[in-house]
Amino acid sequence: MAKKTANRKAKRTISMAASIMFFILSLIINSAGNVLTLVTTAKIHPSFLGSAYWTAAETNLGNAFHWNLFWAFLILGVAITILNAFLVGHWDWGRAIGNVIFMVPFSALIQVFDDFFMDGSLPVIGKVSFFAGFPEAKGWMMVVFYVLLNFFGVALIATAISIYQRVNLVLHPADDLMQILRFKYFNGAAGKAMWASYIPPTVMAVVAFAMTRQFTNLGLGTIFAFLFQGGITGLADKYVFPHLKHQALDVGDDESTVAEDIDETDVKK
Repeated sequence: MAKKTANRKAKRTISMAASIMFFILSLIINSAGNVLTLVTTAKIHPSFLGSAYWTAAETNLGNAFHWNLFWAFLILGVAITILNAFLVGHWDWGRAIGNVIFMVPFSALIQVFDDFFMDGSLPVIGKVSFFAGFPEAKGWMMVVFYVLLNFFGVALIATAISIYQRVNLVLHPADDLMQILRFKYFNGAAGKAMWASYIPPTVMAVVAFAMTRQFTNLGLGTIFAFLFQGGITGLADKYVFPHLKHQALDVGDDESTVAEDIDETDVKK
């Protein structure tokens, strides 16, 4: 596979209108997937599923420093944005601001899906008659169903990451990190890049455990996400909107694999 030279970026091959449509769709999918993992965890007693890997680490580090979730996610998001700039080799205000902007509609949709899946509430409308939220898990069949639903939520998150990474308008800092690692250091391999991107939250988790001697939100769903989320993202690149190519990728000035090379061949898992 031929490599591109310095300052070569992947071009935009779709319109801005199409980019925005894909981005909105991916945000909806990602929010729904995240809430499915949270709700299924909350509906099983005792809880053993846990949250996504980044969420678990950020929550526990926030607890260690006595930050609420807003400040924990914001401070650690800024830290990852700075790390991303270091890896790329330059500071990009548009990219940094985009990382922050991503969180606004994402957080709002998280709340919408959380209200709906928990008790059937929707904004403005209130509670709907056709759905009262997911019930508590009673019996092993409901537990198995919720475990599978939790895994499905992880798959939705991975698929959404694939879509909005290819659109590349604005990204969550963690997903931006994964994309930089993927195309700059791992020759387009999504699974390997996802595992490498888990190094910062692993460090966070170790620091939190050293300070508090406890670690919560870790469970079967967290392990599933750790093992398979990156691979599912690679598969989604290949099979979900396969004609959507990586747009205007910037992974730095040195010689590195650019998304155009990956898109011209089979996307690696």
